[in-house]
Amino acid sequence: MAHPFPDQPARSTVALVLAGGKGSRLSPLTDARAKPAVPFAGSYRIIDVVLSNLAHSGLQDVWIAEQYRPFTLNRHLAGGRPWDLDGTRHGLQILPPAEGRIEEGFAAGNGHVLHQHAPLLESFGADEAVILSADHLYLLDLRPVLEQHRATGAELTVVTTEVSEHPGRYGVVQTDDDGRVTRYDYKPDDPQGSVVATEIFVYDVSVLARVTDELVAAQEQEHDPDPSIEGETLGDYGESIVPTLVERGKVFEYRHTGYWRDIGTVDSYFQAHMDLVAGRGLELTRADWPITTNPRTSAPASIGPSAEVRDALVCAGARVEGAVSESVIGPGVHVEPGASVRRSVLLGSCVVPAGAELESVIADVGAEIPAERVGRTKPGPGNITVLEPAARGPEHGQDETTGH
Repeated sequence: MAHPFPDQPARSTVALVLAGGKGSRLSPLTDARAKPAVPFAGSYRIIDVVLSNLAHSGLQDVWIAEQYRPFTLNRHLAGGRPWDLDGTRHGLQILPPAEGRIEEGFAAGNGHVLHQHAPLLESFGADEAVILSADHLYLLDLRPVLEQHRATGAELTVVTTEVSEHPGRYGVVQTDDDGRVTRYDYKPDDPQGSVVATEIFVYDVSVLARVTDELVAAQEQEHDPDPSIEGETLGDYGESIVPTLVERGKVFEYRHTGYWRDIGTVDSYFQAHMDLVAGRGLELTRADWPITTNPRTSAPASIGPSAEVRDALVCAGARVEGAVSESVIGPGVHVEPGASVRRSVLLGSCVVPAGAELESVIADVGAEIPAERVGRTKPGPGNITVLEPAARGPEHGQDETTGH
């Protein structure tokens, strides 16, 4: 198939970022915004991490598959300009759900998303598609991943990592001595090993299109679903597409050894921030690999004479006059004298009044914080208190970071 532009490179690689999920496990932070638009480390949004990795890796064609509450996400993306992805012939493209063809419409799982967009990838002339989730934290140069993918002749390359937590919530990967993936178990009850897929995949586009078509045809013959939702039976790619490709014998791993964390739940989102303040989280200060965002102008942070600040990240626009430790203080937050904030994440534009004692708390942008003790002294799974604003406005034009 001919490439759409005369200067299209000999090998075309498209990065497809999956950013359409509802993010119910991160509720209530996702009740009024898309999960990739949730603030991270005060100064960023979650999607900034994957976009920065792609931009630094030199990938020029970046597509964002959207679905749930796209308004604030698109406002932040600004057409790709902050990441130099606003080119004329290449750059960031938004892929909203659409009607008109049988493979289009709202997706019922990320496997369905791949089936929907495989024809578009083929028509664009893409040889490879890098498929990434928008809710993971890591720094990774994708150029060596692509080089290995081509050198091995892989139909699919899976970026993997080893986790210390229970691996049962991920896709668990087993390989042979040559790095060939011999087994893939999606969220197994009894995982064999601790090496998991990081939700970064490189697919051969022609193989992806053919395999998804074959899976859909076989599943529709078996289940006879409504043809208006073609591909719905694919579900998540870990349940259908990846295991099928593993059986074909041309799937290889690329091992990532640096920091990696899935922040799709309240507990993991909170822990990622605790990693940051402890100095063992995502490295935000690398001069050669900075996390880029669409910035909002704020005055410098103000630390008052009565403030006590220890092991904390304090963002521009914040004003601290009380006690803060092991916490992230977002833009527009005011910690009044006589207030205490410990092991907490305050996303922005809120007041911690005198008499408040916060511990193991996430306060959303604009949250109302009472002048009393809130939170638990022994945080653990399910023990994080999330404070919400009295009224939400992002989908009606209010920016949820600045409150304006």
